[in-house]
Formats: sequence, structure tokens, C-alpha cells
Amino acid sequence: MPDETIDFGPPAGPLPADRLHELFQQLVADGSWQRYNGKHGAALQQALLTTHQRQHCHLCCSGTAAMELALRAAGVQAGDEVILSAYDFKSSFINVLLLGAQPVLVDTVPNLPVASAEAVAAALTTRTRAVIASHLHGLAAPVQELLQLTRERRIVVIEDACQNPGACLDGQPAGTRGDLAILSFGGSKLLTAGRGGAVLTDQAQFAQRMTLYTQRGNDAWPLSELQAAVLLPQLQILNQQNCRRALSVRLLQSAFADSPAISLLLTPEFRSTPITATGMATAAFYKTALLMNCHQQARNELSQACLQQQIPLHPGFSALHTIHAKSRFTAPGSLENATRLAQQLLTLHHSVLLLPPSELLQMAGEIRRLAELRQNVSW
Repeated sequence: MPDETIDFGPPAGPLPADRLHELFQQLVADGSWQRYNGKHGAALQQALLTTHQRQHCHLCCSGTAAMELALRAAGVQAGDEVILSAYDFKSSFINVLLLGAQPVLVDTVPNLPVASAEAVAAALTTRTRAVIASHLHGLAAPVQELLQLTRERRIVVIEDACQNPGACLDGQPAGTRGDLAILSFGGSKLLTAGRGGAVLTDQAQFAQRMTLYTQRGNDAWPLSELQAAVLLPQLQILNQQNCRRALSVRLLQSAFADSPAISLLLTPEFRSTPITATGMATAAFYKTALLMNCHQQARNELSQACLQQQIPLHPGFSALHTIHAKSRFTAPGSLENATRLAQQLLTLHHSVLLLPPSELLQMAGEIRRLAELRQNVSW
């Protein structure tokens, strides 16, 4: 029997169309649409510095470029080791290889897509130059624990906040704790200009290394004035939208609470923290993580069935150790948690979290129905 089709329509953008038209008209009128390193970029830099309580901000052309710049700023060179989670975005792994360094893959916290501090501690060696700590799917990496592990060894912690700008973690915005922090303004992000990124740090030496690398008679990897101008108003409403998204995740939490087939992956802190529409968002849900109690094929089938109804539910990342030759990395410990996530995790795109509650609950009900239909084999 075929699944009933419900068309939820295309996802909404971060800014209303009339606001975008107004911005574009201003950029055309003053000619700044064709420039970079102008007033809009300077204003965005200052806003990011203020928001993240940092001393230096380097704008660049993408989040991938931001990670490369952060690794270069950290002094990563050929022969060094860089530790990252086996469940992470592929470009971070590739950036490490690009510099001639060795990726060292560690396992995640059980049922959470963030690096385990215990696994990182066991992987540290005299060759370790940096640790990448990625906040993923609304869940925070243990940056403070990693800093305690690495500080005396003079190992650099790179905080990847591409997925959770504006989230307040233990009283501080995401991106404020790592020795370096990166942001992404890619086409689907919470802050988006189609492409773009930024690196934040408090250390002048790191900022100087980025400048020396990118200045080649001009800025080799700039963020345009058009992109900066589009990002500024988004930054101003980011916390308001993060709070709305967090309230929506609360609704999803109740919708999936007793399902035998699918569940939300949330930290105990989020589950127990009161959420309001006006406070400081404690999480930023770029992609909300769901775990399906099934084999990988059923997980993929659920995603396809949802996408046919324009429900933006996608498989999570592939585990890095499963898509790269073993000669390209080391993995000193078990990666069983990361492997399970790669097989069972799904992500729900943030655009639906701004839907009216009734529509969101209807969507959640359809996801749950389709998941339970496909749970033919228990894990």
C-alpha cells in the first residue's frame, strides 16, 4: 500500500522577500554590491566580535575555507596530528589532509553526535597539534573539557560553531571558548548569504597568520559586501528565531516521546531547561537530530518517503572511517558510537521549525507514521 502524500511545500528563507529586495536596491544604489572589504563587511565583523566577545574576526568565502584558515592559524603542518570526531563533516577531514597532517578519529558520546572528551584524552600524543570540536545538530561539543585536557600541552582547540550560531552554552555564546572558532554562512545555514564564513580568535598571532596567508596583493578568499549586507539583519533576529526553533523542538520532543521507532537526540540540559520566546536560546537547531531504531536501509527509505512530501528529513553524515581509506587516518579507539549514528541518524532541516505549531505537529505525525511503518526489524 503506497504512503499517503502530504505536500508541506518549500522551506521558507531566513528573511522576507520584501526585506531582501530592499537590501538589494540599496546595494545597487550605492554600488557596494560589487565590492568587498567595505562598510558592510566592517559592520558585520564588529557585530560578530561583540556577539562572540572576541578580539579578532576574519571574514572569508566559506565555512570550509574558515576551517582551513583556523588550522593554518593553529600552526598545523605536515606530520602533525589533528583529532576530530569520526562523525563529522567531511570537509574538516579533507582540510587536515590538505595541510599534510594526520586526521585522528575518535568516537562520539553515546547517542550524541559530538566528540567524547574521554576518547580525545586517550588519543592525545606528542604529535597532536589541534583538536576540532564540532557542535552538531543542536548538540554542544564538550569544549570546556577539551580545553582542560589540552591547555598545558599547548594544543589548539578549534570550536566549529557553523551549525549553532547564537546558542548560549553554559552562559556563553557558542564560538567564544575555543582558541579559534569558525562560522559558516552557507546556503542552508541559520545565518546564510549563499556562501561565506568567519574565523574568531582572541590571539593576535593567529589573526596575523590568517592575514599573511590570505593577502596576496588582494584578499584571496573574501566575503563580499553583498553577502555581509544580507547577513547583518539576520544576525539581529538570530536569537529570536533560535528561541522559536527551540520551542518547536520541544513540540517535536512530545510528538516522538513514546515512539518505538524514532526519537529525538537531545542533551539532558536541553530536556530540563525552561524555554521562552524572549530569553537567550540555549541551543541553535540548524538540523535537529533524530535516531531511528532500525537498519540503515529502512532509515534511508524513511528519508526518501519524507522528501517526496517535501519534508526535509535527510540521513546524517557518513562516518569518516567508513568513506576514507584506512591509510588516510588513524583511529586509536573504538568508533562504535559514531558508526551507529552514521547508520541510524536523520536530520530535520531548521526551516520547518518556524512553521506554525499545528503544521509542525502534523509533519511530526507523518514522520512518526512513516518511521513506524518501516520498523520491520528491531535493532
